Amino acid sequence: MVNYLLRLVFSKAYDAILGATISLIAFGANAHEFWLEPVKFQVTKNEVIEVDLRNGQMFKGARLPYFDHRILRFETANTAGMVPYSGRMGDLPAFSMQVPQPGLLTLVHETQPDELTYDTWEEFESFAQEKDLNGLLAQHLQRGLPRTGFRENYSRHAKLLLAVGHGLGADRARGMEIELVALENPYQMQGSTLPVLLLHRGAPLSDVQVEVYERSRDNVVERHLLRTDTQGQVLVGLTPERDYLLNAVLIRPEEQSNGAVWRSLWASLVFAHP
Repeated sequence: MVNYLLRLVFSKAYDAILGATISLIAFGANAHEFWLEPVKFQVTKNEVIEVDLRNGQMFKGARLPYFDHRILRFETANTAGMVPYSGRMGDLPAFSMQVPQPGLLTLVHETQPDELTYDTWEEFESFAQEKDLNGLLAQHLQRGLPRTGFRENYSRHAKLLLAVGHGLGADRARGMEIELVALENPYQMQGSTLPVLLLHRGAPLSDVQVEVYERSRDNVVERHLLRTDTQGQVLVGLTPERDYLLNAVLIRPEEQSNGAVWRSLWASLVFAHP
């Protein structure tokens, strides 16, 4: 009984500390990205695949442990279908498993909604500017909302593409609330331009900024800005032997009655180009 109570107390303390840590690193003066990052982008059949949850900027960020009550959805997808993934509390890396089937493996991760408070107007301005959210500040004032002390709900919708063995296969929409879809396989494509589609509830999203973070093998990261066309697509120029993180943000007036006035949806897509 004593051991059980000690574990319970430790669990609650760990939860509180982790929650505070995630809240601190999730948003600062500028909002940070959230993504899935593997130890290796290309693995052999039956090799153990290890993947971190990361939160940060410029394709560099803190590793986050597996914590089930913060996860809405965590699944793998390949030719065998969609399979839910369950880890253990505190796992680092957050994902670890063997995959016996060769092909393109997709990891899908969606977080439970969380919230933040903007203590200053400058924080909101900085967020809107960095993510190029046209008209957001004017819309906020037109709604008669306060310039400080207002809340935003947010959720993360991350996808990772890995090559197992030959890496053959295709990405496709996986039913995420917001989602970036690679329209060609970056591990198999012959050209140097990858078309990517941005979807919200299955419909193309036009005129939305997509940030492209390109990382070389010596960890030099470059940031490129694109914007979706009328079909919800961007064309991403790829360089061999680079890793890529794509990020897009959609923000809408909050429809729930929990006190938040905005809701943001964050989509990320990570892959490598051999």
